[in-house]
Amino acid sequence: MSYIKPQFKHPKLPKNKIGYTIKEYEGPLSTLCAGCGHDSISAAIVQACFEMSVEPHNVAKISGIGCSSKTPTYFLGNSHGFNSVHGRMPSVATGASMSNKDMVYFGVSGDGDSASIGMGQFVHVIRRNLNMVYIVMNNGCYGLTKGQDSATADQGSKSKAGSINPFQAIDLASLAIELGASFVAQSFSGDKQQLVPLIKAAMHHEGFSFINVISPCVTFNNNVGSTKSYDYVRQHIEATSTLDFVPEMPAITAKYDKGKSTRVALHDGSIIQLNKLATDWDPEDRVSVANALQQARLKNEILTGLLYVNTEWKDLHGTLNTCKTPLNKLKEKDLCPGEKILEGINRDFR
Repeated sequence: MSYIKPQFKHPKLPKNKIGYTIKEYEGPLSTLCAGCGHDSISAAIVQACFEMSVEPHNVAKISGIGCSSKTPTYFLGNSHGFNSVHGRMPSVATGASMSNKDMVYFGVSGDGDSASIGMGQFVHVIRRNLNMVYIVMNNGCYGLTKGQDSATADQGSKSKAGSINPFQAIDLASLAIELGASFVAQSFSGDKQQLVPLIKAAMHHEGFSFINVISPCVTFNNNVGSTKSYDYVRQHIEATSTLDFVPEMPAITAKYDKGKSTRVALHDGSIIQLNKLATDWDPEDRVSVANALQQARLKNEILTGLLYVNTEWKDLHGTLNTCKTPLNKLKEKDLCPGEKILEGINRDFR
């Protein structure tokens, strides 16, 4: 169930480069709990798409099952959307991308949808380097079924019911880096200043862009003792960098000193400007990133920001060498080579 927002908009609302106001990127009113971090992430997606002047009809939002997977209803109401089976969003996203690679794909998932029932799908969509933005709204619990610990709940974290989680957490950011994701970031739903440029950069990255967002559940996991509560996350965040995203710039490469800044050039010439705060971390070195995440984990810290990026690896279309024209735009004459060509192909198999 959702509620439609009033159609009225102020006549002097700012417009982006294609003449849209931010209202064109919003959706119906959210029915999630008041104060839910997921709504803040939705707002960051809306802001990023508005500022990047993305055509709403050129965006596809795909999700699974869970509180997080309800959110595509609440942003980009003029875009395509598909709510899939629990944990199976990557398969649907892969099929859609193979059919039409010209669209911007947002995969929205949760810690249950990706780290439990959907873990197998999560693993394989990473290794294929599908060109999409994959956002996990991570609250460490199952909000739809009354707050049980999820696979990302930290060991020693206390639930609202008072039980202590005895199991090691699955660290999705570390796992994504280990499996070869070409863009890995981590953020906090309450840090819009960091999250918006991360989403912009992820949209422009040609390959699998993973953003793990700690998003506290205000109903079931915001209590004292929870390591996913607002207070705990704010006290234990350690940012790797402050960052800006600069689109449509010539490719720039630059050497930098530790503790200073660097520019990372994406495939289309867009630039991520990083002002480094962590001195033992290099966003283009997987080993240094993995070490930094493990060190932070030992100190009960949450590293946020752009953790890793690789612009050298091909995305799935590049690996499979698909044609430049999206498959859904090919005509029968393009798809059917003719009797003589088929005879030649069959002759090679005899």
